[in-house]
Amino acid sequence: MEVLKLKFNEAISMMINCETQEEIDYYWSKLTHGGEEGQFGWLKDKFGVSWQVYPVHLEEIMKDTDIVHKEKVMKELYQMKKFDISKIELAY
Repeated sequence: MEVLKLKFNEAISMMINCETQEEIDYYWSKLTHGGEEGQFGWLKDKFGVSWQVYPVHLEEIMKDTDIVHKEKVMKELYQMKKFDISKIELAY
């Protein structure tokens, strides 16, 4: 009997919306254990499933119509692997 081996890729991904930095840190730690960190809040778990651990507060920031604020936040975000809420808020 042949065993089907699945390989995950970015076509299938999960998102975890977090209210606090503690939540982000918790999920990031658990999911990267045996996996790998990516950029911009993305990671792959030990099975190769892609996840984004995302601060929900970021949605409100990105709705701001002030382009200068958004550019400052985006510049900070592109330097991050795991999102850091305090750095995001400072950039805003």
